[in-house]
Amino acid sequence: MPLPCPEPRGYPGNLGAPFTAHAKSTRTALIDLCDAAPREISFRDVDQACNAVARGLTRAGLQPGDRIGILSLNRAEFVYTLLGAMRAGVVPVPVNIKLAVDTAHYILNDAGVRRVFVEPALRRLVPPAVKVTEFGEEFDAFIDAGEFTPIESAPYTVAIQPYTSGSTGKPKGVLLTHYGQNWSRLILAHTRGTTPEDVILVAAPLYHKNALNAIKQGLTAGATLVLMPQFNIERYIEAMGRYRATVISGVPTMMSMLLTRRDLLAKIDTASVRTVMMGSAPSSAQLLRELRGVFPNAEPLVVYGVTEGGPVPLGPHPEGKPRPLGSIGFPYAGTEAKLVDGPSPDEGELVLKNPGILLGYHNLPEETAKRVRDGWYYTGDVCRRDAEGFYYFVGRNDDMFVCGGENIFPIEVESLLEKHPAVHQAHVMPFEHQLKDKVPYAFVVLREGASASEDDLKQFTIANGPAYQHPRRVFFLEQLPLAGTNKIDQPQLRRIAAEKDPHG
Repeated sequence: MPLPCPEPRGYPGNLGAPFTAHAKSTRTALIDLCDAAPREISFRDVDQACNAVARGLTRAGLQPGDRIGILSLNRAEFVYTLLGAMRAGVVPVPVNIKLAVDTAHYILNDAGVRRVFVEPALRRLVPPAVKVTEFGEEFDAFIDAGEFTPIESAPYTVAIQPYTSGSTGKPKGVLLTHYGQNWSRLILAHTRGTTPEDVILVAAPLYHKNALNAIKQGLTAGATLVLMPQFNIERYIEAMGRYRATVISGVPTMMSMLLTRRDLLAKIDTASVRTVMMGSAPSSAQLLRELRGVFPNAEPLVVYGVTEGGPVPLGPHPEGKPRPLGSIGFPYAGTEAKLVDGPSPDEGELVLKNPGILLGYHNLPEETAKRVRDGWYYTGDVCRRDAEGFYYFVGRNDDMFVCGGENIFPIEVESLLEKHPAVHQAHVMPFEHQLKDKVPYAFVVLREGASASEDDLKQFTIANGPAYQHPRRVFFLEQLPLAGTNKIDQPQLRRIAAEKDPHG
């Protein structure tokens, strides 16, 4: 039978109040691990703190539609500010704290923020002319305790303005609506079966869609959210065991790093984990199999998400059919999906339509017209679809490169390398080549105690895949470097390659 997903019509008006049903509860909503002593905060106290932020913003003269910035590690005050701003009709702009100063300044100036809420150590990322409220004593003085009725925002008013990573240019402000993001959070909480019994461990940064989805989904369902300030393997595993996490999530690189510490995982009971969610980057079949071995009661899920596209348009099959290994899911109720400009109707660029897609890019009408056409969002992601209607990620249009006339998606080479018994993790990137335009280079982390040479891996890929896909260079690393969103830091890998192969 189809899942009884609610109709988008009639969704609550303001995204800043996602846990109305639990707002008076004294149960724990947040466990904040930002400081040495964990803080356990009830739903009632979270609700009151969000109201206090809304009242403080109103007292400070901010109006509906004004922008505020948030620059912070994960902490309870981030959540209060995010939700409190939306209650007042003010649009929060969460900013990646690992950006260069000039890029952070660009985002805050582009958004036209009236004030920035910031951790003291990050104040340097704020332009001098912008008003600042530091978390701590300044924040405590800014908020105004008391009742607050959330602004009844029209459905298609902007609720939040995150910025894309800017991998192909300057970061772009994504305009997401109250209506669309309410649709998203209720769909996610419903189809993922989230309940008040769940404990969701959040270490991905709150300025990124992965963690934002976890917050909205968890609070909606009345679950407990354990907030780590940032990802750290040892602390993550310790928190997983101490709080008996039922849901863990992040990017595949984080999960691969967890598996390198089997010694620590063996010291905790991993049986509490029922869901391992990974998104924002491709996940290999090998990684999924290994996660099943470590988390015996868990279903490892590859979650496809794109900030502009819902942000999560795909999920379980409506008739309950099991998701094949490596599939990114089936379109949610309310989502239309199609594949265009590919070699067949079942492979091509993924194009989406649902209530959650962006209104447009902030102050970028030409880019908006290019990516949003007749209500359809063109993702730039190449996918394929099987006979049951399940989708699979192939690669980004931007990632595909030509090597000697042959098209290569890095994930294809990575998946091949990770089939080698000595390889724990692989990341592949294109590098310039005098004759072939571009060729694949591989950055590899070996399994503990395993050994392999560069030539071993080259010959393995030639023997088990198309010869043109084999990596022309293989660099061995103890760990792949991470960027601000816990994705792999590609500029750092290029620097590593230049140091190890200066004439490459």
